[in-house]
Amino acid sequence: MRYFTALIILSFLFILSSNTHAVHECGSPHEQENSAEHEKHGCDDLVETDFFYGDSRGDSPELASRGSYKVGVRTLELVNPNQPDVINYSTQKQNSLYDRQLTIEVWYPAKLNKGQRQITIYSDVLGHGSDNPDRPNLPFHFGGRAARNAVIAPAGSGYPLVIISHGYPGSRVMMTWLAENLASKGYVVVAIDHAESTHADAESISSTMVHRPRDITFVVNAMDDFNQKSTSFLFGRVNAELTALIGYSMGTYGTLSMAGVGASKLALGFPGDIAEHYLTSLQAGNPEFEATIDRRIKAMIAFSPFAPSGYWSQAGIKNLKVPSLFVVGDQDQTTGFSAAQWLFDNAVNSHRYLLVFKSAIHEVATNPAPPLANLYPREYAHYQEPAWDNRRLNNINQHFITAFLGKHLLGEDSQYSDYLNLSVVSNDSPRTDTEDSKYWKGFANWTAIGMELHQREANTTD
Repeated sequence: MRYFTALIILSFLFILSSNTHAVHECGSPHEQENSAEHEKHGCDDLVETDFFYGDSRGDSPELASRGSYKVGVRTLELVNPNQPDVINYSTQKQNSLYDRQLTIEVWYPAKLNKGQRQITIYSDVLGHGSDNPDRPNLPFHFGGRAARNAVIAPAGSGYPLVIISHGYPGSRVMMTWLAENLASKGYVVVAIDHAESTHADAESISSTMVHRPRDITFVVNAMDDFNQKSTSFLFGRVNAELTALIGYSMGTYGTLSMAGVGASKLALGFPGDIAEHYLTSLQAGNPEFEATIDRRIKAMIAFSPFAPSGYWSQAGIKNLKVPSLFVVGDQDQTTGFSAAQWLFDNAVNSHRYLLVFKSAIHEVATNPAPPLANLYPREYAHYQEPAWDNRRLNNINQHFITAFLGKHLLGEDSQYSDYLNLSVVSNDSPRTDTEDSKYWKGFANWTAIGMELHQREANTTD
């Protein structure tokens, strides 16, 4: 009986500690696991020995490591005036306009003051829009490895610019694993909260379809303006002539469009509640669209790309001429593996790569699920891959994106080409023979498992 009572008490304590861990929203346990310490370990107690999203696992590939720069981060509020008021569109209000407010997060190489730490706190919500009883807003916070409002480090000709566009719904802090990592390697990284498309304020997808390309163009222009404005902390620090776009899911819709891929006539019927004149300006062959193609964009990365059958035109995809990296799970049932395959096969004028994670689904680009999501299965599924550890995915993506941008945006071909010129199937890589031509460079012994990397050169005659 005494043994049975003790067992019940131990079980209760285990459940209690498990629940405490489930809703713990800032950092992870210290390297020395201590349940008492863990219970009091909130956002105010973050220390540099905590795990932060984007940190390397023990098996991370070579280029996943952070670069030589310290990282700063700031939140900016922008207003894009006189934009189409899609949400309130009606036959009586066909030309209604509004001032579109956009919140952006900016990460950058930083020069820290004495005693300043690379620790910040990000905030987001679980859910899908502000009035959704099935997926209500549930606030959470998590730590990041960046110094809030730090001074930006000096730059000779300005740092290359990277724009990140989230999914539908999503948020500007859903890919901090990548933003902080790239900033540490000498990029200014900007992630956009696309209004009416975030976890907190998602509205009809019609807003997303109209505004994504316009948001991205506006933010690139704003960053270019900040670079030229003497009162901006970014003055002389941003080289917008070297811009890369990164999109995830519906974020790839905007990045593909701004990289030159025009929509087909069939797209005018998708998703069915958008006034036609809003989308004709994004159609392949339309002079208005051709005039918006931004020559400052030099590379594009698309995670789980958006490409419903017939949406992008054959002529439009041929306009993708910048180097491109498509990243997808071969079991993606949201946008579909076939979407990425079609884009890769038909982007014949782009030097392109297709990174495939075997047995992965759609969530190949997100931070790990926040602890709060453990209590809400639908929200957990919004972040977490079922067959992969997201930390592992984050590290592999950091590795390949570093190589891709190093080669195709920075032009450092000799330094990075060998990390991209690989045998297609990672499982064919010898487990330990690093001298073998099939060995996946940069991966530790026994770790190049479950991936494919396809590569095709651009067609120089089309």
